[in-house]
Amino acid sequence: MSDLMARAAAPFLEIVGNIEPHHLSAPTPCSEFDVQALIDHFLHWAPSLEGAARKEAVAPGALPGPWSEALKTQVARTLTAWRPASAWEGMTTMGGSFELPADLVAGMVIGEFVLHGWDLARATNQHAEWDADVVSYVYAEVARSADQGRSMGVYGPEASVSENAPILEKALALSGRSPSWSA
Repeated sequence: MSDLMARAAAPFLEIVGNIEPHHLSAPTPCSEFDVQALIDHFLHWAPSLEGAARKEAVAPGALPGPWSEALKTQVARTLTAWRPASAWEGMTTMGGSFELPADLVAGMVIGEFVLHGWDLARATNQHAEWDADVVSYVYAEVARSADQGRSMGVYGPEASVSENAPILEKALALSGRSPSWSA
C-alpha cells in the first residue's frame, strides 16, 4: 500500500513544484484557502499524519524553512513513515488522544495528496492526473469517511456529477468539491 501512497504523492509534488510566487494568493476550490493557505494547511497537519504512521502523537506544526523545500521534505518523511506494513495496521492517533484505525489515517494521507493536489492544480491552471488505482482507492476512502468528514466540517455537501463521470470527479464531488470549479 505504501506504493499507492508514493504514486499519489508524485503528481502532488509535480503540481507543487510548478507553483510560482504569483500563484500564492490565487483562490482554490477550498473556499477558505488561497494557494498559500492551502499549502500552510498541508504543512501544519503533515507532521501529525507522519507521526500517525509510527503510532506517535505528534503535534501539528510545519517544518521550518521556505515552504517549497519544507513541503518536499515533509512529503518524503511522510512516505518513509508509511512505508512499513506495520504503519497501516492497528490503531493510531493524529496528535491527540482520539484513536483511529491506522489504515483510515493512511487513506487520509493519500486523499490529501490527491484532493489537495487537485485543488492546487485547479488554482494554478495545471493539469492533475493520478493513475486509476490511486483514484479508485481515494474514491473508496472518501466514500468510507464522507459522512464523518461532513460532520467534522472537513468535507462540504456532496456536489452533483453525472452518473458517467470519471471516478476522480465522483471522489471530488463526494468530498464537496465541484469538479468544474475554475478560478
